[in-house]
Amino acid sequence: MTLARRIAEARRKAGLTQADLADRLGLAQSTLARWESGAREPARAAVKRLAAALGVTAAWLEAGGAGPAPGRATQRSGGSRMTGQEDHKMLIARVIDHPVIAFQGVLGAYSHQACLQAFPAMTPTPCASFEDAFAAVETGEAGLAMIPIENSLGGRVADVHHLLPENNLYIVAEHFQPVHHCLLAPPGATLDGLKTAASHTQALAQCRKTLRELGLKPIKMADTAGAAQAIAQAGDPTAAAVASELAAETYGLDILRPRIEDRIGNVTRFVVMARQRIEPPPGGVKCLTSFVFTVRSVPASLYKSLGGFATNGVNMIKLESYISVADYSTARFYAEIEGHPGDKNVDRALEELDFYTSRVKLLGTYPQADFRFEE
Repeated sequence: MTLARRIAEARRKAGLTQADLADRLGLAQSTLARWESGAREPARAAVKRLAAALGVTAAWLEAGGAGPAPGRATQRSGGSRMTGQEDHKMLIARVIDHPVIAFQGVLGAYSHQACLQAFPAMTPTPCASFEDAFAAVETGEAGLAMIPIENSLGGRVADVHHLLPENNLYIVAEHFQPVHHCLLAPPGATLDGLKTAASHTQALAQCRKTLRELGLKPIKMADTAGAAQAIAQAGDPTAAAVASELAAETYGLDILRPRIEDRIGNVTRFVVMARQRIEPPPGGVKCLTSFVFTVRSVPASLYKSLGGFATNGVNMIKLESYISVADYSTARFYAEIEGHPGDKNVDRALEELDFYTSRVKLLGTYPQADFRFEE
């Protein structure tokens, strides 16, 4: 039984009409109707409010078999309100059932470094591709996945936007990882003896000036940590790699020169994916909500679909278009807004969005990272 059907079943068993339940929740009846039809899923905070109003547990509404069925709800006592990103990470660690975090790449990658910094108590596990990292979480091999979504210098990460809406995972957090490139070489190598530097294309481009000054020939490889691994295995004192300090530790390489990037401020933004929605309550910490949508094929549909965010005072901080792999004639949009779907103005804006779109999928609501507020 789907979430939509469980909401409708619980409402009927409670003897409520859609109008009665919508009034209890302070929502428009059309919003509840879309939840019961499956056209749109309620946010996790809204599921908790639904459960309380219907006399069931949130666990039963979300998962069906987990928790008491309608008429057998249990009262939760105690609890404290989240105060920030770290509290939310602690909640994530409690909720997930497997303390393993998957990432794309090999050990020593910047994604590996992000895993260690964001969730130091979890065990990072490398995956050959982004698809494999998503699959590790979907199959239960990992509790979370650390996925890079954009870089301050290189822009958005290719392919990730296509993968986000095509799986059953949710964004539960974001993490900003500063990127500091180091020049690594086998023990005993010297700067004067180096001839080549291997790394990912973007890393080489970000260190172009330094590599030119050192007279090193750039060698393109699939990723930074993979280059470090290859250099360590070859043991050639004339060959270096551009990679992280963690890669040097992982593969026993010397750091001949740290922080060789040409520009400061190189930061990669990651999103953390999980099987279940893990959201802060509305009205607490500052949140972001990520979603994808497809507009109807009518004139000015994109313009009209965005109007609800303006009229309801919702700040949209990101809007990117991409073409669906399945249908090259259909443009999809990835968007991020400030706010929580449980906030009335956000709920109204999303409701208005539904009128001008053929599909909307909420990818997750999560606290804004502390990095955003650093000066």
